[in-house]
This record gives sequence, structure tokens and C-alpha cells, in this order.
Amino acid sequence: MTRLTRRSTLGLIAAAGLVTPTILRAQDRNASSFTMQHWQDHFDSLGKGVIVCDVTSRALHFWSGDGQTYKVYPTSVPISEELTKRGRTEIVRKVEGPSWTPTQSMMERFPHYRPMGPGPDNPLGTHAMYLTWPAYLIHGTHDTRKIGRLSSDGCIGLYNEGIEELFGKCPIGTQVRII
Repeated sequence: MTRLTRRSTLGLIAAAGLVTPTILRAQDRNASSFTMQHWQDHFDSLGKGVIVCDVTSRALHFWSGDGQTYKVYPTSVPISEELTKRGRTEIVRKVEGPSWTPTQSMMERFPHYRPMGPGPDNPLGTHAMYLTWPAYLIHGTHDTRKIGRLSSDGCIGLYNEGIEELFGKCPIGTQVRII
């Protein structure tokens, strides 16, 4: 029979005090910050399809209009809150082999930037889907180091393989919500 002494009881209480905050934080969200999403929490219907991009989780969730396809893609997200636009929009244009033109605010911060045609150095990667918000896109990237990081000037970036697949699944009019 193990007997609890005052010293062992105090030790157990101290250990519990150190562990409890960690357990509570782990229940709030896991170490990767990934949060499952459900389209019903964001849209009334699937329509032509829906995308929920979770900036905190750095994940893009896609559901097809018929509800048969659900995919999750890792993303790059804006480098700051000031560059992060949240809310509802939709895909209005899709371009395979997009050209890139830096925005005015990019040119002010990076005067050496120049417009660029399609190719391996283009920051938009192989495919781009334009939203109703000017200069905000969901696009690919040739720089795979950016995925999973705060690295964009406002856009949502995917691996080129991911954007190519998503591009084929999303018709014009796909609803988008960035949270």
C-alpha cells in the first residue's frame, strides 16, 4: 500500500499545475493549428461548389457542387493582417499560364518588380483563379518553400499540382470564403 505524504501530495499538485495549461491548450487546437471546416458553417448551399480558405490553418477546403468531392490543400497565406482580406467572394476568371503584374503597393515596397509572362519564374505558378476582389487570387507557385507559411502579398497560394487539380474542379461562380 502506497501512502501519500504531505511532500508527495504537494509534488503531485505542482506537477498537475504544470501539465494542466498544456492539456487545455491542446484541447483548444492541435499543434499544427489545423481546424476542420464544414461548408454548412459558411454557405447556405453548395451551388456550383465552395471553397473555404482558413488563413490560420493555412488550408484550403473544397467541396464540389454535387457534394461528392471534398479536398483539402495546404496553402501559403498573406504575410500580414493588413494584406489579409477576409469574407465572401467567388471565382470570376480562370487562367492557365497566367501573367503577373505587381500591384501599386508592391511596386512601392519592391521597386525592382516588373510584370512577368508565364514561366518558371512567374510568382502565380501554372494556374490562377481570379476572385471578385481586385488583385486577390488563388494561384499556384513554383516556390514550394512558401506553402504552409505567411509568404504572400494577399493571395492564397497552392503547390502547382494542387492548383492544377483545383482549377479543373472549380467552375466560374464557385463560392469562396476566406476566414
